[in-house]
Amino acid sequence: MSAPTTKADAKGFLASGLGIALFSSAVFGTSGSFAKSMLETGWSPGAAVAVRLTGAALILLIPAVVVLRGRWHQLKDNWLTILLFGLIGVAGCQLFYFNAVARLSVGVALLLEYLAPVMIVLWLWIASRRRPRALTAAGALLSLGGLVLVLDLTGAVKVDFIGVLWGMAAAVCLVIYFFITAKENDTLPPLVLASGGLLVGAVVMWLVGLLGLLPMTFSAADTTLGPWTTPWWVSAVGLIILATVLAYVSGIMAARSLGSKVASFVSLTEVLFAVIWAWLLLGELPGPIQLLGGLLIVGGVVLVRVDELRGDRRAARVLDHPNDVEPVPSGSVTEAPRS
Repeated sequence: MSAPTTKADAKGFLASGLGIALFSSAVFGTSGSFAKSMLETGWSPGAAVAVRLTGAALILLIPAVVVLRGRWHQLKDNWLTILLFGLIGVAGCQLFYFNAVARLSVGVALLLEYLAPVMIVLWLWIASRRRPRALTAAGALLSLGGLVLVLDLTGAVKVDFIGVLWGMAAAVCLVIYFFITAKENDTLPPLVLASGGLLVGAVVMWLVGLLGLLPMTFSAADTTLGPWTTPWWVSAVGLIILATVLAYVSGIMAARSLGSKVASFVSLTEVLFAVIWAWLLLGELPGPIQLLGGLLIVGGVVLVRVDELRGDRRAARVLDHPNDVEPVPSGSVTEAPRS
């Protein structure tokens, strides 16, 4: 009797979307390790991003065409959203992250990028002139404290300042990515947005490379992944198939099953997976102080997301029972990004 129950539990776990969301985080987390193995053999960040986006865009082009069949007007109606998503949320974010990875450990680079939710809180505070609620403010302060530990300013190992700037630039691009994807749009299927964004990003990367605005250096030297020495294309295929195609598709499936808010909670595990992959494939592991700082950053982001969920539930009660629930104080920020 135990075997059917186990199978049923496993099936229910996958059907709930949690398994798919964790899989998405796990494969997303491989991007830094695959990219760094290529960068260490002479690839430039721009070349690695261009190959990644081109390969993924070509693979996703066929299913995107199938989804668009008979609804080509969706491209015309949403061209600006696709353009901004591809230019900033895809090309810019990945280019800056890969530049950070070239100078920092994968874990530290990703932790810097994950300061995006805190940046959004600060931006909404400035734009709306409304003080965040206590839980959101606590989450922002916790993450900023974690950033200080991640940078390990007093430690023996000095963090590359230029690498930190690249990581922060990736976080800014991620902020814009969140604002673009959070906008409700029933006329643009997620698969079309993902494939269109990847295609736009690929075209942009090749154009700036051909114009000489960005170094595009390729290498056919073997890469090192863990104890194995592999041809360069093994890392490239892993970057394209695992870290991009499967990651985006499974992420879309998870978001549809769980909802964007719950899926964004689970996506925080990408930091953990990225550190584990970097340890297994590159022999990298942040120091104890940096790991503690990473926990504070993730904890701060969790507090911000919890406050968002509380605000949404309160707003829902206000709509359902307007006479029974006190209004939300005007000095609070109730919106946060959704991936």
